[in-house]
Amino acid sequence: MTGEIKGLPSSKSISNRAIALDGLAGFKGNIENLSAASDTRLMNELIREHGKTIDVNDAGTTMRFLTAYFSLRNEKKIMTGSDRMKHRPIGQLVNALREIGAEIHYLDKEGFPPLELAGFSSQAKSEISIPGNVSSQFISAILMMAPCLPGGLTINITGEILSKPYIDMTVSLMRKWGVIVNESWGSIQIPNSSYQITNYSIEPDWSAASYWFALAAAADVAEIKIPLLTKESIQGDRAIVELMEDLGVHAEFSSTQAVLTKKPHQPVVEIDFKNYPDLAQTIIPLAAIKGIKGTFTGLESLRIKETDRIAALQTELRKIGAELAPVENHWLLSPSKSIPQSVTIKTYEDHRMAMGFMPLVTKTNVIFENPDVVNKSYPEFWKDVKSVGVLIT
Repeated sequence: MTGEIKGLPSSKSISNRAIALDGLAGFKGNIENLSAASDTRLMNELIREHGKTIDVNDAGTTMRFLTAYFSLRNEKKIMTGSDRMKHRPIGQLVNALREIGAEIHYLDKEGFPPLELAGFSSQAKSEISIPGNVSSQFISAILMMAPCLPGGLTINITGEILSKPYIDMTVSLMRKWGVIVNESWGSIQIPNSSYQITNYSIEPDWSAASYWFALAAAADVAEIKIPLLTKESIQGDRAIVELMEDLGVHAEFSSTQAVLTKKPHQPVVEIDFKNYPDLAQTIIPLAAIKGIKGTFTGLESLRIKETDRIAALQTELRKIGAELAPVENHWLLSPSKSIPQSVTIKTYEDHRMAMGFMPLVTKTNVIFENPDVVNKSYPEFWKDVKSVGVLIT
């Protein structure tokens, strides 16, 4: 498997935060290299929406960021989305926003969208506590609004913090936009201040890069070049570089590209996905394909993503003779011993299911149901797959 992909998409996570911060600075900055992902296009459109109803479809980040954005700016909205979105919990974000002073009502099931944002007249609290094991997007959503509150805000994060690199990303970007953020021992303090007009260029997406590491690892021979991917990044998913050393890929970086080549892999891996849950759908199918046994933790948040990602992984892995099973407080992967000559992979309206199982094409004929689901984060994905020599019909 050799070739050079056209280029990674820009980071969706950074793009969506940059859009929110630019909005809080008056939409006067210049964001270069904004992600073309459908989620980001929707975020960029809806944040400027003057109508009453905001339909985020299946974009979880957009739902969470804009719920905080509109609530604390006293913009009265109805927040709704797809059927799946209406089953994704948002109660802990709503509770925190209510503590601060926002008036929010559930229009159907308690703790879930759709929501009515009924206004924000005054700040009720300048210090709140949020469990660290909730979605990091809840914390990021409130963090970005904190400087705009008359009394600023102190957020105490209690217990173990999941997906901390995404919180660190948010803080880093807030500082780029000119506000003060003080951190110490699970507490983040943000005084009242104004975001500054900022020009910012979005870096390539490391979650997207992970699929090329997986393809290189799964292929019999591989040299895959990824332009503009460099070591320096504010994204937690950059951890894929170190993780893939055990799974059979080495990355060499220059100022203009990364070059991925194969190397021997370990027979067994142990990985805690707590800080990079989006890599689970890259690594677990790859390990199954390569015959690597795995012990995994930190998968809790996968239950409330675009689909129940743990259940989806279990179902699709069985099709290739692998098993992902819970044992006490972790998950054990028994890899494939024999892969069928043809496999149909269901994508569950989840972009990462399609991209995570893509490396299976190195071992068998694969049919992907609803392959266009990748448009959520990586619209050019299948074109890039063809560019490294994979036959697609």
